[in-house]
Amino acid sequence: MPRITSALNQNFSAIAPLARGIARTVLAAGLLVTAYAGSVRADTLASACTQSYQPQSLDVTQPINLGQLKRQVYFYACSGAYDSELTTVLADAQSYVEKRAAEVSKSALVLDIDETSLSNLPQELANDFGYIQDVPCDRLPKGPCGFDNWVLSASAKAIPGTLSLFKAAKAHKVAVFFITGRHEGEKLRDATVKNLQSAGFAAWDGLVLRPASAGNLSVAGYKSSEREKIAAQGYSIIVNVGDQQSDLDGGYAERAYKLPNPFYYLP
Repeated sequence: MPRITSALNQNFSAIAPLARGIARTVLAAGLLVTAYAGSVRADTLASACTQSYQPQSLDVTQPINLGQLKRQVYFYACSGAYDSELTTVLADAQSYVEKRAAEVSKSALVLDIDETSLSNLPQELANDFGYIQDVPCDRLPKGPCGFDNWVLSASAKAIPGTLSLFKAAKAHKVAVFFITGRHEGEKLRDATVKNLQSAGFAAWDGLVLRPASAGNLSVAGYKSSEREKIAAQGYSIIVNVGDQQSDLDGGYAERAYKLPNPFYYLP
């Protein structure tokens, strides 16, 4: 799991568009979000939230207070807006896969795992969106909860739209490959396989965890090189889905779908 980049370490000119984007999302959701927040369903990612949050107006004429920005992110995650935007993007990806599958010989779908196929939102909420690597996760929904121990618990929920996309791809004879930034290791691999299976993903065609040999590569360099290997096997990657731009950069896919993720950033 990637480290969260503190807003305090970002240039203000980079932060302001992010804050405005989150604020626009919250405002655009309007009454729909308000109604949704009053009746969050158990099958949504927002059900991981233990309290509700109110949107706040942010002054973007000066560096943004990190606490205020986090409250906007909490509202986005817990109001249903995050669920809604994930559903929209993933439905578009699924429509393209279903249309394109019959037109391409040996087609493939590539999926990231964290915040693309599986949601770590309970762990992120417990840590106030900070990165903690190695402490027990025995106090959930309170924190702290180390990421490695969260992975080993194999308890992350599937992102519903991605699971639907996965099943549609398999139904249309599209090979599915997972390429994740999780580091290779027997325990982490076993836990990842267990979690994917328990979340409803089954019979995929490849699962790549980041090997130690890729240590000097950027995220984009590592993932694009793995997509190149898939293409070298004769596959045409018709869709690549990730929550970071670095999941998608580097080519080897007809279409790339970027899922929303204001929780952390991987350059």
